[in-house]
Amino acid sequence: MKVDRRVAKSQEAIKKALIELMTEKSFDTITIQDISDRANVNRGTIYLHYLDKFDLLDKIMEEHIYNMSDFCESAAEMDFLESTVHCMEYFENNFLFFSTMLASEGASYFRSRFLQFNIEEFRKDVDITQGKNAGQNEDVVVEFVANAYVGVVEWWLKNGMPYPPRVMAEKVGELLERLV
Repeated sequence: MKVDRRVAKSQEAIKKALIELMTEKSFDTITIQDISDRANVNRGTIYLHYLDKFDLLDKIMEEHIYNMSDFCESAAEMDFLESTVHCMEYFENNFLFFSTMLASEGASYFRSRFLQFNIEEFRKDVDITQGKNAGQNEDVVVEFVANAYVGVVEWWLKNGMPYPPRVMAEKVGELLERLV
């Protein structure tokens, strides 16, 4: 189904407005009027697409989770380093969103969804039948690795991405090889 360009443009402006506002003030204090003013659209346009600001935030978060899932499927054919570079580039290209949601603790719900997403992805790679994780509890290993990964991504964003995506991917890859 093809989306009208004007609709897509309005929705992008609305999403961007909310994220920008979240970098400036608490989500609880943001109003639909604030969002419409920032996005330069009528309040009615927002309500045409979203129930309220909570629905808008939820749709933004779900869109990124979906994109990461889709992204991981496409990265499955790549080697580990290239797929990690791919992930770091996604974070870089969506810095405003991720830095707001993770680094500034703009939405703790997103962090838990992001963590859960990574737990599910790492569960596919953890092998407790042999190697360095032989005999370990799978849940403990997966939780440890996923929390470490999310923590490193948070650190990278909080510090303004001090390393380019490829360098960060190499560093993360070296660490993950020790764990998985």
